[in-house]
Amino acid sequence: MLKAISGRRLPTEDLRAQKKVESVLDLIGDTPLLEICKITQGIARGVRIFAKLEGFNPGGSVKDRAAWRMVRDGIESGRLAKGKTILDSTSGNTGIALAMIGAVLGYPVELVMPSNVSAERKRMIGAFGAKVILSDPLEGSDGAIRLCRKILEQNPQKYFKPDQYFNPMNSQAHYEGTGPEIYRQTRGEITHFIAGIGTGGTIMGAGRYLRERNPRIRVIAVEPDDALHGLEGLKHMASSIVPGIYHEEELDDKIPVATEAAYSMVYRLSQEEGILVGQSSGAAMHATLEVARRLSSGTLVTLFPDFGDKYLTTNLWVGWRDRLSVGNLNFSI
Repeated sequence: MLKAISGRRLPTEDLRAQKKVESVLDLIGDTPLLEICKITQGIARGVRIFAKLEGFNPGGSVKDRAAWRMVRDGIESGRLAKGKTILDSTSGNTGIALAMIGAVLGYPVELVMPSNVSAERKRMIGAFGAKVILSDPLEGSDGAIRLCRKILEQNPQKYFKPDQYFNPMNSQAHYEGTGPEIYRQTRGEITHFIAGIGTGGTIMGAGRYLRERNPRIRVIAVEPDDALHGLEGLKHMASSIVPGIYHEEELDDKIPVATEAAYSMVYRLSQEEGILVGQSSGAAMHATLEVARRLSSGTLVTLFPDFGDKYLTTNLWVGWRDRLSVGNLNFSI
């Protein structure tokens, strides 16, 4: 058994199991669940908050789950065969996952992404041997979707397109994996599941599973509060191409989060909890605290899609000390 700094005990079964595997792909899933203890001031004693740390996946993000499930389905259905190239649009993490999977299985990979995504993401994709095709940064992820469709139309026989925004295997990955893991790790005590919307796969799949186990569990999505936002990986649905796998009627609520609020939460998580995450995780945590403050009891689980090492060259960390000072988070660093 391990003790948290707060004195609470963390069950050993919540820690990532040590195991021998034959492939890096066998390491996808079974990520740890961490209790958030130090930034929860003002929350009732009967409320507990946990974060699922998806950065522990081998490709570094939650997108490993969906990418692997979609590729497996492509192979099993015969749509992905030797000689074909994997092609998809991405804001980064799905691309990294597909590049990693392609390297393991021996498939060429081409990925369309906005040119303003973080340099780290582009370099990671290239390091796995995949080809990066850059789309207009002003068009965001929607521009990458459109350019990817154009490339596919020009040579449809060459490519297998997982099509993460419209492939039901995306959400199925979370129905089969993420949801059951969360339910097991909380021993069925979860009352709220809060996660950001990118493709919608995580919130749809995990939320659907959790609701089937307990219809009283509330499923709450998190999105940027504006079309012109700085939260890489998240979609502002009212101004975006809505993913085919996203069904808003299945949600209990949707919380908008401002870019600056998400950034401030990233800084708090790093300085108080010792967890370095990206912008989308900051948004998820901000929304989770907003929900928690309304409750007298409950077990809330949010999901941190990745760690923060992919964002160190982005605007998130430009002038961050000034932002800390403005937010009255006066750390000595």
